[in-house]
This record gives sequence, C-alpha cells and structure tokens, in this order.
Amino acid sequence: MEDVQLGITRTTRITRRTAVRGAAVIGTAAAAAVLLPGTASADVPASPGTREREPERDLPTSANGWTLEKEANHVSTVWTRQVAGTGLAVDIRIGDVEEILVHVIRRFHYEVEELPSGDLLGWQEIGGLRKALPESNLASGTAVRIRPGASAKGGFFAHQELVLRDILAECRGVVRWGGDDDEVDESLFYIAPGPKDRRVTRLADELRGWAARPGEGAGTPVDVQSPRRRTEATNLARTQRSS
Repeated sequence: MEDVQLGITRTTRITRRTAVRGAAVIGTAAAAAVLLPGTASADVPASPGTREREPERDLPTSANGWTLEKEANHVSTVWTRQVAGTGLAVDIRIGDVEEILVHVIRRFHYEVEELPSGDLLGWQEIGGLRKALPESNLASGTAVRIRPGASAKGGFFAHQELVLRDILAECRGVVRWGGDDDEVDESLFYIAPGPKDRRVTRLADELRGWAARPGEGAGTPVDVQSPRRRTEATNLARTQRSS
C-alpha cells in the first residue's frame, strides 16, 4: 500500500498474518455490536439535523400576543432606552417595538405636549395589570403610558388630538391608542399586531430609514392639516374605533 505525504512516496508491506489478525479483530467487534445494540449507540449523540425538536412551551402573553417579561434589564427582551432629544428614558421591548414606540413618544413630546420624566412609563409587572385588557401589553414591553394620570376621556385639546391622530396614521395602524378602546385609557399607546405580523417590521424599517436621513422622522415639521394626512388620520380613526 502506498502512503503519499508531503510529496514523499513510501511503500509498506502487509503480511498475510497481519491481514488475518486484523480481520479477526474487526469481526469480533462487529459481533459485539450485534449482541449489544444499546451499548453501540449510547455514547454517540444524535446529529443536530436528526434529533427531534422539543415542543415549544406555550409562554404567557399580553393581550396583543407578545410574550410577557418578568423583569427589565436582566435576561429579558425589555431594557431601559433613552428617548433621543427628550431627556426621557423608558423600559421597552428592544428592536422593532422600541423603534416604533420611541418614534411615537418623540413626536408626542415635540408636537403635542412636552413631557416631564414622570409622565412617561413603560414596562410593568403583569401582577398589577388586568390581563385581558390592552393595559397588559405593558407587561410585554409593547406599550407605554404617556401622561399616565390622564387616562380619562377628553384629556386632549382639539389641536392636540389632531396631531395625535396624525402620529397614529403615520404608524399605519401598527400603533393603537387606548382612547379608541371600549374601556377608554387615553394615556395608553401600544403595538396592535402580534409578533409575527410583518407590518411591525416594515414600519420599524421605514422609521429607521427616516432617522438616517436629515429632514425626516420625529422632530421634522409636518403639515398635519394637509388634506392627504387629514384623510388618512380620519380613516384610521374610524377603523380603529370600530374594531
């Protein structure tokens, strides 16, 4: 048999006795494997591609279908994030949800009413919330309370609500306002679709694009009285009030 290594050819002789002895050893090992089938496979882990996947556990969710979090800033999808340009911080679900709700907070702060630090709340433990209502979305990090003490109906002046409606229309129905819910809570703003709804990612990507371009995004003046924007806002309000 020839062994080629580093360009050097070497010939090794195998005697008849060596070949017979090797075959006997192989045959003995094969017989042992047949007699002890469990032993042969016990120490060999299944490959990742063939191993059965464990069934996913049904994790508790908030009203909008997002997974609840037990705490913020530790083994969690909820972390404290700064709201650029406002001096505010909020505990919120990082990623797409953060991108969207922070945009809402910034526009509210710039165009509706400047918010002191105590007028913005994010994640809360589920124990203090009603699980069947939209307020439970706070416990998944997918909602915020803006002016939490002003949850009753009629807390905004007409021009403030006009801007608020424009913000919601800009979010294309991905964000819902508690002022349109059966049990009114005008302080609550939350992600309406579930975690697998592609509208969430599409909107977040669009907002990221705006933030990367000068003259776009939160803080950029917009004409909320323009016919197009008014129509979009009115249509969305009608849809969300009836749903």
